[in-house]
Amino acid sequence: MTTSTTGKKLRDYLFEKVGFAPTDEQRAILESPFRFNLVAGGEQAGKSLIASKYLLGRIAETEGNGLYWLVAADYERTRAEFEYLIEDFSALRILSSASKRVDPGHLVLGDGTRIETKSAKDPRTLAMRAPDGILGCEASQLDLETFFRLRGRCAPKRGWMFLSGTFEGSLGWYPQMFTAWASGADRDARAFSLPSYTNVHLYPGGANDPEIQRLREASSDDFFMERIEGKPSPPKGLVFTEFRPDMHIGEISYEKGEPVHLWMDPGYTGGYAVEVVQVRGEQLCVIDEIYEQGLVTDEIIDVARSREWWPDVKFGVIDIAGTQHQAMAAPTEVWLQQTGLYLSSQKVRINEGTERLKGWLKINPKTHAPRMVFSPRCHGILSEFGSAPNPFDGQTKAYRWKTDRDGSIVGDVPEDKNNHGIKAMIYGLIDRFGYGYVQDREHIRVKRWA
Repeated sequence: MTTSTTGKKLRDYLFEKVGFAPTDEQRAILESPFRFNLVAGGEQAGKSLIASKYLLGRIAETEGNGLYWLVAADYERTRAEFEYLIEDFSALRILSSASKRVDPGHLVLGDGTRIETKSAKDPRTLAMRAPDGILGCEASQLDLETFFRLRGRCAPKRGWMFLSGTFEGSLGWYPQMFTAWASGADRDARAFSLPSYTNVHLYPGGANDPEIQRLREASSDDFFMERIEGKPSPPKGLVFTEFRPDMHIGEISYEKGEPVHLWMDPGYTGGYAVEVVQVRGEQLCVIDEIYEQGLVTDEIIDVARSREWWPDVKFGVIDIAGTQHQAMAAPTEVWLQQTGLYLSSQKVRINEGTERLKGWLKINPKTHAPRMVFSPRCHGILSEFGSAPNPFDGQTKAYRWKTDRDGSIVGDVPEDKNNHGIKAMIYGLIDRFGYGYVQDREHIRVKRWA
């Protein structure tokens, strides 16, 4: 890697050669010293252009050849960045070859540097040789699992990742990640807004351009903030505002031989949620989940038995309603009869249970690690926290307080929907650790039976 001063001079020289003069807002992004960068752009802000110039600058700063990926939800969404790069490298006379297609596509430079397009629809393409850097194109359209898979692919070479996208509603992992990275919560990451009016070719007057002013007057505040300013509009009524995908989601997996806990909510009218938990030191790891609709307990048990962690299942907790008969055998009876697993249960007070879970979402002051981590495979409960689309219909359905038309919270109890995984976690936490404050505990107390 060249020195930062030399690298900046070379980068500026290349920008000049390809006819690109960055604005102050664009330069702040292009010169970011952070390894992971997220850009939330307004509509027509030039996100693809900036992403391609970022890759150009990083290649200029790197000695020797390298491997770089353009990744999107599908190949077509990589096209803009791909074509910008062809133009730039052709202008610099360093393009050796380029495919005519993007599905998949590739560029090869004179020194052997290779740039490849990847589609999240084919996860196998993301398991190949680790790249030196990744551009996430229209990254807000990537799913959460793909994001964590990409971050993992950066690890072998200490590679970088640059994400760019437009907010389409301020729930989901992308706006939540923006908020976390913009705050400096991750020392290796930073988030930037790139408003539409920074594209001076379209809006010569910048923020005061007459067209921008007309958009401001004709749009709702939330729409203008998200789609023009490139800033998330704070979600209204979300119960668990403490949940952060950068902190509470991680690539954790099943550890064979360690006890597995099943915490469940039968969800008669919504969904049957089973959260699969392993205790590791002072941290709870939610390694998997079963989150189904329209299946009865017998079928849920069949699903559980098919998972690799089933041989280590030792403990279970269920909603008190699971002990009751609903025109059929109670779920607790079915689990006991078919698997021999005893499911503990007790009546839980909603607000106290909510506060208990919020306490577990805090950072452990001794280990400086989150007390609770979820695998990105846990689509159901992550959708309830507002970090992923609902697995049943792909819509945004988070656990919320009741609100009036102005977004003000009404009442003192959240709406009893979109919360099956969250309730399962609450039942498990209270059954195992009680209503007390976990932060005063030196060790996690786990109830065990002979």
